[in-house]
Amino acid sequence: MTNPHVAEPIVYVIDDDQDICNSLTWLLDSVQLESKTFNSATEFLNYQRPHTPACLILDIRMRGMSGLQLQQQLNQQKINMPIIFMTGHGDIPMSVNAMKAGAFDFLEKPFNPQHMLNQIQSCLQKAELDFVEYEKRNLQLSKLKSLSPRENEIINLLVDGLSSKHIAQMLNISHKTVEIHRTHIRQKLGTESIAQIVNMVLMCREKTLQVMV
Repeated sequence: MTNPHVAEPIVYVIDDDQDICNSLTWLLDSVQLESKTFNSATEFLNYQRPHTPACLILDIRMRGMSGLQLQQQLNQQKINMPIIFMTGHGDIPMSVNAMKAGAFDFLEKPFNPQHMLNQIQSCLQKAELDFVEYEKRNLQLSKLKSLSPRENEIINLLVDGLSSKHIAQMLNISHKTVEIHRTHIRQKLGTESIAQIVNMVLMCREKTLQVMV
């Protein structure tokens, strides 16, 4: 991992073929990557996953819930986890649909071990970047939630481009009171300028927090 403050990653493998699970476990062990295998999508969904960067190696065809159905469910639940699909020769059209739904890659069985490892490493790099971004947004959101109702009113008007003078007029308070609130807002958010405040608010508005577990 490139970031010492991020927990070690884990690779989840889901395939109803135990031989595939075993071979991938061995492959990941050989490069000291932690992994956990599941024989069904339901088993994976019922597992209490730790809060750490992770990627998913997923068979596209399985008994019960298919790999595509699991991908759809994870997307619906806003669970952010890069997916590498494993596919049979006849599953290319399905794999294209998986890529359109956000899959990181798809590899045909039997896969080349080194190529699989290369793709997993790239996938985990993306997972770590996503994880760090999530933690950053989550921290920003918690800071915004610490604002008082009046401070929330003022920050929303600041984001809309109003000056302290206009905000004072709209809220029927003094210009000095607005400036005091602005100082408190900067202190609570750890920002130094209006531009930083606006960027923080817009980021939290536009990007719905995703679950990283």
